[in-house]
Amino acid sequence: MGLFKDRLRHSDGTTQVPVWFMRQAGRYHSHYQNIKKDSDFMTMCKDPIMACEITMGPIRDFNFDAAILFSDLLFPLEQLGLGLTYNPGPILEFKLESVSDLRNCKIISPSNQYYQFQKEATALLKVALPKEKSLLGFVGSPFTLYTYAVEGSHNGNLTSSKKGFYDGRFQGFCEILIPELVTEMSLQAQGGADAICLFDTAVGELMLCDFKEFILPMLKKVTSEFKKLHPQTKVVYYSKLTHINYLDAIEDKNIDVLGVDWRVSMKDALKTLGSDYMIQGNIDPSYLHYHWPLLEQKLSQYWTELADSGAPLNKWICGLGHGVLQQTPEANVKKAVEYIHTNFKY
Repeated sequence: MGLFKDRLRHSDGTTQVPVWFMRQAGRYHSHYQNIKKDSDFMTMCKDPIMACEITMGPIRDFNFDAAILFSDLLFPLEQLGLGLTYNPGPILEFKLESVSDLRNCKIISPSNQYYQFQKEATALLKVALPKEKSLLGFVGSPFTLYTYAVEGSHNGNLTSSKKGFYDGRFQGFCEILIPELVTEMSLQAQGGADAICLFDTAVGELMLCDFKEFILPMLKKVTSEFKKLHPQTKVVYYSKLTHINYLDAIEDKNIDVLGVDWRVSMKDALKTLGSDYMIQGNIDPSYLHYHWPLLEQKLSQYWTELADSGAPLNKWICGLGHGVLQQTPEANVKKAVEYIHTNFKY
């Protein structure tokens, strides 16, 4: 069963809601941990065979309806010469503390060569993945990558990043970054990805007026340039901590799916935005840490409220409001997917 038009129809005439989770291949998963024992994060991402195997683990173990490429959104910062390493989290050699620091952003190799490891991994996945499953690639959105370049993370109030809207850092960084992002997305699509996800985990720290003025023009530049190259490949935009008025302001014909976090009412998102996009999300990732009887109750309540709401369920892709958390019990992941496949039908 795929995420989009090729949904599973049952003999009783109902249609299955598809499900996948962000970070479904990650540190909670013993399959990943067993591979990680003999490797390091950057090697696992850049070795296409390893990346394929890690990506396929959750498909085999939990039967998700889509696989998402195992990689990291920060690789464009390495390509821009910021000196990316992991120990265990990301560390940059320098940050964009002033507009003059943009001079230190020097592309280290031709883009079509640098991102080849992602194209090769998606090509391997396209062969390994059952034909009825969807394949997702992903990149970081411009603002989230910019906040890492400025702050070294996307935590805190991001004051320096916000000041960069007015001193030239944001615009200058995006001029360098966006061609890289489009190439990265394009290579994943060439490898066979059915959709490319743009993840914007920092953008919810902005006021709505700044989101409209600074973020949306850059986002639309990325999506329009990508769709010129790959008009049939879906684009998914996920933004964390953005409320419904942010999502309503996007108005981007080149985005096919909007991902929402657990702070947004799914029925409101579907009713407000479902005529223009598919909507993805948005179960609270912490629910998966509950004992199964309580998790089952939460899933039942979630579905009942949504099923009774009159929302367009054919426009919904079930998932989490963000990624699978560390120490999430694998048994809960498996049972949750089974429960969704058994009960979430319309």
